[in-house]
Parts: sequence; structure tokens; C-alpha cells
Amino acid sequence: MARIHWLQHVVFEGLGSMEQWLLKQGHHLSCTRLWAGDILPSPDTFTGLIVMGGPMSVDDYKAYPWLRQEKEFLHAVVKKKVPVLGICLGAQLLADVLGAEVYANPEKEIGWFPVARTAEIPEPLSSVFPQACSVFHWHGDTFSIPKGGVSFYASDACSNQAFLYENFVLGLQFHLETTPESAAALIEHCRNELVSSPWIQKEEEILKETDIFSANNVIMHQLLDGFFTSKGE
Repeated sequence: MARIHWLQHVVFEGLGSMEQWLLKQGHHLSCTRLWAGDILPSPDTFTGLIVMGGPMSVDDYKAYPWLRQEKEFLHAVVKKKVPVLGICLGAQLLADVLGAEVYANPEKEIGWFPVARTAEIPEPLSSVFPQACSVFHWHGDTFSIPKGGVSFYASDACSNQAFLYENFVLGLQFHLETTPESAAALIEHCRNELVSSPWIQKEEEILKETDIFSANNVIMHQLLDGFFTSKGE
């Protein structure tokens, strides 16, 4: 089974539906809680990495000095060609490490909005990602695409929603792992961001979509299987 390590930036953003699914499949999970001062491991100790989200920006070094060490760590992981999945802030950090620009999106995007495929990607990921689907967003920043990467999803509010780099680095601006419980935790800690805007939904609109939570989780679980398990142990 795979040895999956993951990076947590804030206490209220965990793995969501990924945690129980990965454990149920028999994979080994380990975590660095950057917010708690945990020491980053050697890239030799895991076979896959998940970089989670957070409310900070990729260059908020004054408030979060560990971002510098995290970027150095991600450089080392990418150099070893370890499969890496970045979600929201995680995707932005990977884009930054790969030389792309991270900047404020014209609109904050919070809630359930559709994304559509804009390019073909290799199997098995091509079969995992539908041509279009509604997904959960909570981001203000976005990224350009690293040289050699492929942008393959867009929404009306944000042109770069996902990228694949050399078939082993995958960045998703949106959250397929979100459960009603993890969405409620985000709302509890970041409710001040739920302002009136065309691309920001109200709390009740976010939490009522129980069927879409489950549908997104199924896509995420298929993604984990195709992205990590297919690449060997």
C-alpha cells in the first residue's frame, strides 16, 4: 500500500473525505501540522504527498514564516518526482514552486460553482475527471500554469482551476474532498468572507447541497486511486 504524507496549514482544514477512504484502502497516513511547528520529514519516507488548503497566501512569510521551509520541502519532493496533489493553497504553492505566478483572482469564489474541462489529460486521470461538474470553491487567489504544465479546468470566475505537471504534480483550485462537516468548519472560522458577491454563496446555500458533497467525494476517491495507487508503492 502507499505511504501518503500530508501537510496541514490550519487546524480547521483536514483531509475531509480523503482520510477515511485512504485508511480503509490500507494506505499509511502521516501528517505535518505546519501551524503547530511540526518538523517536515525526508521525501524518502513517503510515496505520495497531499498539500492541503489554508486562508493564507503563498508569500505571507511575516505571519507564517514556515512557508519558506515548506516551499524548500516541496522543491525537494518535486525534484524526486514523488506524486503530489495540491488543493487550493496547496495547488498555489506547487504552482509557485514550479515557477508560475500566484496572484489575486478578479473575484473571490466561495461555494458551489461549475467547472468545465478545457484540455485533455492522460489516463487514468482523464476518466476520473468529468467534462463538467459542480465543485466546492473557497479561494481568493489563483495561479498561472507552470511551464510544461497543462491547465484542464476553468470556471466562469476563474480561468485556471486545475493543472497537471509532468503527470506527477496535480493542482486543484477547488475542493473535491469537502464534507458537510469540513464545510461547516470552514464557515465557522472564515464566516467574515461570506460577503455579498456574485461568486460567493450564503452559508445556507453551501450546506444544503448534501448530494453534491457525496458526488464530489466519489470523484476524489477515484482520483486518489488513479493518481497515487497506480504509480506504485
